[in-house]
Amino acid sequence: MTVLSSRPAQPVDPALVSIALEVAGRLANDASDVIMATAGRGARPDDGDSPFDWVTDTDHTLERHTRRVLTSEFPRIPVFCENVDVPFEAEFRWVVDPIDGTANYVAGVPWCAYSLALVDRWGPVVGVVADPYRSQIYAAARGRGMRANGTPVRLGAQAASPIVCTEMTRGGPWPGMGEFITRAASAGTGVRVLGSKALAVAQVALGHAAAAVLHGYHEWDVAGAVALAVESGAAVLDRNGDGDPLPVDGLLVAAPEVADEVLGWWQAALGA
Repeated sequence: MTVLSSRPAQPVDPALVSIALEVAGRLANDASDVIMATAGRGARPDDGDSPFDWVTDTDHTLERHTRRVLTSEFPRIPVFCENVDVPFEAEFRWVVDPIDGTANYVAGVPWCAYSLALVDRWGPVVGVVADPYRSQIYAAARGRGMRANGTPVRLGAQAASPIVCTEMTRGGPWPGMGEFITRAASAGTGVRVLGSKALAVAQVALGHAAAAVLHGYHEWDVAGAVALAVESGAAVLDRNGDGDPLPVDGLLVAAPEVADEVLGWWQAALGA
């Protein structure tokens, strides 16, 4: 039986959670407006070896805005963005990915996100993901549930989705990815690689996808979306099948009823 991710009974100041949710939601709305105003319209990525490494002017603009607001509102909580090592000794930390899915953003493909999370040693406390092209702000806080544009979301009522999401690593397909896709297809499940780790996990939280398998990722990619997943009732597991709110090496987010099956495909693919 799969062990579902769970929140330890670690209290967090309710006032901190409330103001963090409010500020994070405001920043997500700001980011959504900027992304929609600039996507595919002359964005200039920095030089890089591949689209996986692109950073645009908009990334820098949103990072500066996020850091400025968070530093003003929460002067004692550090803010970490892309390409910065995150020290785990801080009691709380903000982690932000200004544009998750930069290659899509540059091309004007409607699939990218802004992700922000307040994290402590037990995992995400508050998480928001802005889905600009669908005019959606997804938000969650520990013990307070998940909402999409203010509407509560909880897994359980939806029929199982025939879709599983995954993403490539910076070096391309992850080891065993082809085998994983083959095993999923044999079970009547389609695998989608759409270019945003945050939105891949968010689709599970929303009930649109049965699972998301991420062979490799950074905390800033997924922390906001993992907050959504846990609060919606999804399983959050490492590649060994152990419950972990932010596994350090490989991540499976799944509807509870399919978590064991998808984990089996993943483990078999890695073994192959």
